[in-house]
Amino acid sequence: MQHGKYRFIVGFLALPLGLYALFVVWPFIQSIYYSFTDWTGLSPEFKMVGLDNYRRMLDDEIFWKSLQHSLMFALVLPLVTISLALFFAFMINVGGRRRRGGPVISGVRGSGFYKIVYFFPQVLSIAIVALLFAFAYNPDSGAINSLLRGIGLDSVQPLWLGDPSLALWCVMAVLVWSTVGFFVVLFSAGMASIPADLYEAALLDGAGRATTFFRITLPLLWDTVQSGWVYMGILALGAESFAVVQIMTTGPGGPDYSTTVMVLYVYQKAFRDGQAAYATTIGVALLVVTLAFAGLVMRLGRRERLEY
Repeated sequence: MQHGKYRFIVGFLALPLGLYALFVVWPFIQSIYYSFTDWTGLSPEFKMVGLDNYRRMLDDEIFWKSLQHSLMFALVLPLVTISLALFFAFMINVGGRRRRGGPVISGVRGSGFYKIVYFFPQVLSIAIVALLFAFAYNPDSGAINSLLRGIGLDSVQPLWLGDPSLALWCVMAVLVWSTVGFFVVLFSAGMASIPADLYEAALLDGAGRATTFFRITLPLLWDTVQSGWVYMGILALGAESFAVVQIMTTGPGGPDYSTTVMVLYVYQKAFRDGQAAYATTIGVALLVVTLAFAGLVMRLGRRERLEY
């Protein structure tokens, strides 16, 4: 069985690794190279400028705002999304009361229907979701303010996306709504693999829902939670936040840069302002932030693996 083992492994890995190097690693290397130039993105001619772009970035007030907003996305969105998804998945799979003639461990009534409802936003494109909520947030004819007027709260009519103090939170709420269903399904699959005997033993010992969740479900599901946390953080720093901010906000990124995130700022500098080299510099900073976030989560979340 050892004969030709390494040739077999190399034969299967060569093509995937080659494609990964070509379409992922090489663009990163190119971006780092261009960040030391004055390339506009339109002309084939450029020259090396050393660290000028990085010095400019450190003095750029909008960059620091976008970095602050991206860090808020990376910290708040995974925390809220993962917490809600864990709660919903636990109630759907384990949190129901025992019914006569039914299994000891079961979800709440209608759990099958709830799974479909929670997953429904995943069927929609993030662009469609952003457009729907942009209409809902409209201060004059949007569904939210219309509902407030309908229940007699005419004096409470926020501008939502037009208010610098609310716009970022409105955008984050949309991302939570659109992504929580995916993690509900992910965690439900993980909970389904936990033996029911463990829950039954806990119930016999008088454990409540909270004790069962923190003593059984969460420890045995920790690897899945950690992976979900990293994945959600990458989404919050990358394409998902860009799409929502680009479509929903004024500017985009407004008002007064209150919703500008790093990935949007990269896009604006490259394609709106014709400053591709400076855009790649911000992209390098975004790469560092993303790697630091993933490494920090993996480091802080490291714990002894439990088997069952």
